[in-house]
Amino acid sequence: MSGKAVKIAYKPVGLLLGAGAGVLSGLIFKQVWKVAGHDDDAPNATDEDRGWGEVLIAAALQGAIFALVKAAVDRAGATGVRKATGQWPD
Repeated sequence: MSGKAVKIAYKPVGLLLGAGAGVLSGLIFKQVWKVAGHDDDAPNATDEDRGWGEVLIAAALQGAIFALVKAAVDRAGATGVRKATGQWPD
């Protein structure tokens, strides 16, 4: 399989992995927030009953967890493609 064909074939796989990473990171964040924040729900940016600090910490934590999970899932997907095809998807 040529490098271009691998790139094209990986696109839908990458999209599915990205969606899965989003779902997984959301579940992880909810659990981390329960432990760290002692609250069932993280604050929304427009929640007037929550302070700036709590809202910004929740957003930063959620972003960091999403980035970590997405990178891990993308890397695993690319590694799997290389094992299956001998080519690294770009």
